[in-house]
This record gives sequence, C-alpha cells and structure tokens, in this order.
Amino acid sequence: MSIIDDFLADTRDHMNKSVEATRSKFGSVRTGRASPALLDRIVVDYYGAMTPLKQLATVSAPEARLLTVQPYDKNSVKAIERAILESDIGLTPNNDGNIIRMQIPELTEERRKQLVKVVRGLAEEGKVAIRNIRRDTMHDLRELRDAGEAGSDDEHRAEEALQKLTDEKTKELDALLKSKEEEILEV
Repeated sequence: MSIIDDFLADTRDHMNKSVEATRSKFGSVRTGRASPALLDRIVVDYYGAMTPLKQLATVSAPEARLLTVQPYDKNSVKAIERAILESDIGLTPNNDGNIIRMQIPELTEERRKQLVKVVRGLAEEGKVAIRNIRRDTMHDLRELRDAGEAGSDDEHRAEEALQKLTDEKTKELDALLKSKEEEILEV
C-alpha cells in the first residue's frame, strides 16, 4: 500500500507545482497597475543567448502606472527595448540611454477582454498539465497492478483518491482564474 501512497504524494507535489506555475504566469498578465512581474516572461537576445530579463536588469514599479528597467550592462538597453516591443504585453518602452521607462496605460474594455482570454488560456494550460499528471499516475498504478505489486482494490481506491486530488487542484485553478478575471475587469 505504501508504494501507492508514494505515487499519490508525488502526484500531489507535481499538481501543486502546476498550480504554482499557473499562478506565476497569471502574475505576468497585466492589470491596471504596474507590477515588476509583468516583465517576468520577457526573454532578451543578449549577445546571441536568450536570457530572462530579470537576469539582465532591475525591474521596479516606482509609481502605480510606471515600470522602470535598469540594465546592469548599458550596452543591452537596445536589446531589452526590442524584446519588450516584440512581446505580447502591449507596452511601449522609452529609454534615455540608461533606464527604460514604460507608462502603464488605462486598459480599454477591448484590451481587458483580450487579457481575460489570455488568462483563460493560461488556466486551461494548467488544467491540461494536471490532467496529464493524472493520466501518467493512472498508467503507473495500472502497471503496479499488472506487475502484481498492488491488488485491483488498492488500485481502485488509489484511482478514486487521484480523481479527488485532480478535482481539488482544478477547483483551485478555477478560483485563481476567477480572482484574476475580476482583477482585470475591475475599472
């Protein structure tokens, strides 16, 4: 029975990581106010290597509607600016040679609806990841049964526990999605 418990504990860890990954992706979708997390997904072509922006610069939000990016290497300003322009965050960077500033405009109704679609897509990716983890664990449980290491009753109980866990994590993602949608649609 303990080998099944180990599988379920592993599965819970993987599902928790999927939920956390989705939560952090939600943080990078912009709402009306400035947050350094908005630029978390930005990757910069830095001398031929794709490098996360936060490894190349300090990102801060000195005001509610302003983001600043201060590169550690002044020569990377143009590359960072290009990466921000080519991203899907919809901000226009302005630089003075040292610091890149981005005003966060008020969101239009149309843009809010686009962002809600983006967030729903991210939530769906999270749910797919959770379902894939469930599928893999179900496969492992069947292999255990077929190898004679677990009885079919144990397998059935484990599958029920697995389904309960899957439903729990899916509900958690739905709750995250609902709060993020409200945050986006809040005027």
